[in-house]
Amino acid sequence: MNKAVGIGAAVIAAALVAAGCSSTKNDTGGSGGSGGSGGSGSHPLVGVDYPRSDSDFWNAYIKYVPQMAGQLGLKLKTTNSQNDVSKLADNVQTLVAQGVKGVVIAPQDTAAVIPTLGILQSKKIPVVSVDTRPDGGKVDMVVRADNKAYGTKACKYIGDTLQGKGNVVMFEGDLASINGRDRTEAFNDCMKQNYPNVKVFGEATKWDPPTAIQKLNTVLAGNTINAIYMQASIYLPATIQALQQKGLIKPRGQAGHIVIVSNDGVPAEYKAIKDGTMDATVSQPADLYAKYALQYVQDAIAGKTAQAGPDGHGGQIVQVGTNGNNMLEDQIPAPLVTVDGKYPSSVSVDDQSLWGNQIS
Repeated sequence: MNKAVGIGAAVIAAALVAAGCSSTKNDTGGSGGSGGSGGSGSHPLVGVDYPRSDSDFWNAYIKYVPQMAGQLGLKLKTTNSQNDVSKLADNVQTLVAQGVKGVVIAPQDTAAVIPTLGILQSKKIPVVSVDTRPDGGKVDMVVRADNKAYGTKACKYIGDTLQGKGNVVMFEGDLASINGRDRTEAFNDCMKQNYPNVKVFGEATKWDPPTAIQKLNTVLAGNTINAIYMQASIYLPATIQALQQKGLIKPRGQAGHIVIVSNDGVPAEYKAIKDGTMDATVSQPADLYAKYALQYVQDAIAGKTAQAGPDGHGGQIVQVGTNGNNMLEDQIPAPLVTVDGKYPSSVSVDDQSLWGNQIS
C-alpha cells in the first residue's frame, strides 16, 4: 500500500471526525441556547443532518458547516444519520421537535427520503438537499454539482489517455443514489459515443470499498486493466493497496501505469496525483456545499425564493425533475484536477483555490 496515501487519509479523517460528533447540540460558538423559540428573527435555528462521517470529503463538509453558519449568523442543531435513511427520518423528527426553522439534509437513498420530505412540507419547514437530489417530494433548493459532468470528465480523461483502447473498471457508487446513477450513466454514455474500443467493467459497490476491491480482484483475475474510475475518494487507499499487492503500481508516464481517476478532491487524492500513483480527480466543493446550502435555507426561512439562471458564484440554477417533481438545483462548479492543469479544462493540483489545498 502507498503508506503516504493511506496515512494521509487516516490523519485527515481523524483530525476532522470530531466535528461530526456534535449530535443535536448548538454548534455555532457564542450563539447561545436555542430554547423553544427556534431562534426566530435574524438568527434562525437550522437543523443539519450529516449523512456520514466515514470519508475525508464528508468530514470536511462537517468541518465547514459550523464555520459557514457562524458567518451567516445561524444557530445550529446537528445530527448524523450514518448512511441510514431510517436514522435520517428519526433525526429530522428530533430536529423538528427542537424547534428548527429549516433543515439541510444530504440523503444517500434519494427515493426512501420522500416520506420525510412530506413531513417537513406538512409542517411548512423549508428544506435544502445538499450533494444529492431526492427522487421526489418538495425541497426549496438542491445544492450539488453536475454529477453527470463528473462521469463525462472522467470518461474523456481516461479515453484520451488510453488513446481510445483498453479495459476500464468503474467502481459504481450506490445506484439507489442519484449521484451514483448520474456518474455511472454519464460515464457509460460517453464511452459508447466517443471510445467504442474501450471496454468498461461496471462494478456496483454501494459506496463500499471492500466490495469494490473484491470485484476489482475478480476482474483482474482474467483481464488486463488499463484504468480505474472511482466514483468517490473512499476507494483510494484500498485500491492502491490491492494494486501494490499484485505489483501493478507503476508511476504515471511509465509503461504499465494504470490510469486512476476519482471524484471528491480530498488531500489524499492530491498527494497521490503528485506522486504519480493516480492521475486526476474532480474537486467536489465541500466548502461551497456547506456555504450555499445554509444560505439557501436561511433565505427560504425568510421567504425568499430563487430563480433559474446564473447563481452569482460561478454556477447555474437549473430546473430539474420530472412528473410534477420539479426542483431548483444550484449546480456548483466542480473542476477536473490534474498534476499540471494542462489537460483541457482542468486545473493544477497545486491550485490554492481548491478547498483540498486549504483544509488542515
